Amino acid sequence: MVLFLFLTHLGLGIVFTLAFVSRDAGVKFFRFNAGLAALLIAIAIALRPQPAHAPAAARVAFVSLACAEAAILMYWATVGRMLASIRPALAAIALGGGLVAIVAQAVVATVDRAGALQALTIASFVSSAALLGGACTAMVLGHWYLVIPSLQVSHLQSIVKLHMASMAIRVAIVAAAVWFAVESAVLVQSGPTFRHYITSIDGVFFWQRVLFGLCGPAVLSYLTWETAKIRSTQSATGILYVDFFAVVVGEVLAKYIVLATRVPV
Repeated sequence: MVLFLFLTHLGLGIVFTLAFVSRDAGVKFFRFNAGLAALLIAIAIALRPQPAHAPAAARVAFVSLACAEAAILMYWATVGRMLASIRPALAAIALGGGLVAIVAQAVVATVDRAGALQALTIASFVSSAALLGGACTAMVLGHWYLVIPSLQVSHLQSIVKLHMASMAIRVAIVAAAVWFAVESAVLVQSGPTFRHYITSIDGVFFWQRVLFGLCGPAVLSYLTWETAKIRSTQSATGILYVDFFAVVVGEVLAKYIVLATRVPV
């Protein structure tokens, strides 16, 4: 389930962030990223858990994800080749289906936690996809300056700003979820409270998630921005590789913790 959620959110996040990349990046850039997103989602679908009695939200999530995957595949097959008029519709279907799938996944993950915690989980899953997609797309775009040396550095600066914004939103949502869980004395799987969980030895994964998945990328994304401002695209790309690795580690841990505790950190 952890791998399924991670691959889904990464694939859909790439699709979401492509909408903010200029066409100047070239046809091959969009084809590569659309193909990568389609591959990640296909692997996620193949690895998806299949419980004997899946809730209705799980079925909605699967159908929406399958529709998004079909649209992404068609987009990848046609970009730069044919049927240019239908690609905006395909992109809209992919974005809409992906968003519905993420919301439904959050509902499934917190089916026993209604109210504010479920709403925070939905926000957490959406922000996770945006953070993963922003980090991956920024990294690939930075590398693309080797493919198109004449590409304006302003495009990298724009996607890095988007990545920083998604990072700030992700931190705010995690902080709100932790504060709510601590103040409301949320129980961890009918066991100790979340406050006790994060202050015990079991909370080591939580603190690793905070250190590697939030603090690390926050610093690295700022360093990338400062490097991009001086038009050093190669240095910025190098930092983005480390940043993307840190984001991946943090989001994998986040998926594990939300499934183990039902608190969206």
